[in-house]
Amino acid sequence: MEIVTTGKVAVSARIENLQDIYLADTGRESREQIRAIDVNDALVDTGAMLLSVPRRLVQQLGLKRTRTRTARTTAGVVEFGIFQPVRLTVQGRDCVVEVAEIPDQCPVLIGQIPLEALDFVVDPVGHKLVGNPDHGGRQMIDLF
Repeated sequence: MEIVTTGKVAVSARIENLQDIYLADTGRESREQIRAIDVNDALVDTGAMLLSVPRRLVQQLGLKRTRTRTARTTAGVVEFGIFQPVRLTVQGRDCVVEVAEIPDQCPVLIGQIPLEALDFVVDPVGHKLVGNPDHGGRQMIDLF
C-alpha cells in the first residue's frame, strides 16, 4: 500500500531481524521467535542513503550496534549508530541492509541503498514506487 502526502511517497514495509531468521533457518529458534515489525508509513527518501529506523523500533527488533558514523543533517553534523542488518520487504521484494538509528519522532526512512537493492525507482509524477524500467520493471541487480 502506498500513501501520498504532500509530494512524498510512503509505503508499507516489513523489517525482520536477520540474525533471528538465520537462527530459525538453522533450527536453533522457531519461526515465531523472529522479531519483526510492519510499518504502514515508511517514507521513501531519495535524499537519504540508508534504511533509517527510529530508536524504539531498533530496540524492538533487538538489533546490536556495529559501529558509529557521522552525518551531515539539516541540524548540523551528528553521530549516529549503525546496527546489524535486517531483511527489508517492500511490495513483495526483499533485500538485506544495515540500519541507521534515528530519533523516535522520525518515520522509517527508505534511502537510496535499499531502493537500489530492491530495484525500485520513484515515479515523481505518480508519487509512487515502480520497478526499475531499465529492467522491465522486474527486480534485478547489475553485477558489472
